[in-house]
Amino acid sequence: MTLSELLSNEELRQHEFPVAREKIFLAHAGDCPLPRRVAEAVAKYAQQCTLGDQETFVYPQIVETGRQLASRLMNSRPEEVAFVGPTSLALSFIAGGLKFKRHDNILVYFDDYPSNVYPWMALANKGVQVRLINVRELGVIRPIDVLGQVDEQTRLVALASCHFVAGYRIDYQAIGKALHDRGILFCLDAIQTLGAFPTTVEHVDFLAADAHKWLLGPCAAGLMYVRQSLQEKLDPHVYGWNNVRCPNYVAQEQIVYRQNAQRFEVGSHNFFGLVGLHAAMELILEIGVENIAAELLRKRAWLVPALEAKGYKVLQANAGTVNASGIVTFHRPGTDLPALHQKLETANIVTSLRADRAGQRYIRLSPHFYNTDAELHRLLELL
Repeated sequence: MTLSELLSNEELRQHEFPVAREKIFLAHAGDCPLPRRVAEAVAKYAQQCTLGDQETFVYPQIVETGRQLASRLMNSRPEEVAFVGPTSLALSFIAGGLKFKRHDNILVYFDDYPSNVYPWMALANKGVQVRLINVRELGVIRPIDVLGQVDEQTRLVALASCHFVAGYRIDYQAIGKALHDRGILFCLDAIQTLGAFPTTVEHVDFLAADAHKWLLGPCAAGLMYVRQSLQEKLDPHVYGWNNVRCPNYVAQEQIVYRQNAQRFEVGSHNFFGLVGLHAAMELILEIGVENIAAELLRKRAWLVPALEAKGYKVLQANAGTVNASGIVTFHRPGTDLPALHQKLETANIVTSLRADRAGQRYIRLSPHFYNTDAELHRLLELL
């Protein structure tokens, strides 16, 4: 199935994405509806599980091929991919597993999504200096902003690939390369780009992303990437039969972690989540991430001026193709945005209502590749 086939055949589109039969779903930066093939894969597996051992039907193939699919998405090695669940858990593993020295500092963005703030803030209790990056606009983090606020004691920089409200995609490749040139580690919360825009790890040391947004997979079926050269330097701080060697399920006298990313997978896998994630990654790769990114930018290119023509202020309206994303967030002085959000909901148009630190409310749009121009025009009519 190609993107053009999907968008030109309404019957096919509604077959593959049943949510389109009843709703205009424009909130993929929140929690996505499941595509048909993802839901069917999970349902088929659930039915199989009524007939015997739950692991028998999918293990170990689903884990092995899942790592291969994830590595294709991120341009990594399969042995660098771990399935640990939510983004929050993966980021906590990374923050808690690194060893810091006294006077080390890390750089984070205080207005990132809390999952990428709290794990790093907690390091202050270990004597790590937690620095908060200064920026001029919400979510707008430029390479110069990062490089101007690191020094010889900076051990790590942790940022999101795209801000969840402003929709600004950072130039993470330029930032990561510059940090590596200075010997500084780089951790990326990629939940708002993986599956929507090319998000690869050539200049990234750690990455975390759940499946329930742009990847179109189940909740808590996320990916964690750890560069192979750093895996033994990241202490999992968790212990179980799966990540610690125990031949024939017999505990040993010494705790020895398994090789590669499996050292972070403590116990039994979430096979329902993995089955769904597997189907979702196959779908994303079938359509093509480059094709998805181009389609999201095409939609944005005409949607932003259409919103501005109606008097709305769009965050990062003039972002170029390097920094623009699938997120379009807007507000208008004097407009009751919660009421407008509810009006759209009543009309079966699903958007997200968000706010910044100052309490300013916004409506956030995050259409995916399968949303049509006609659906977006219907949104504009109601606005």
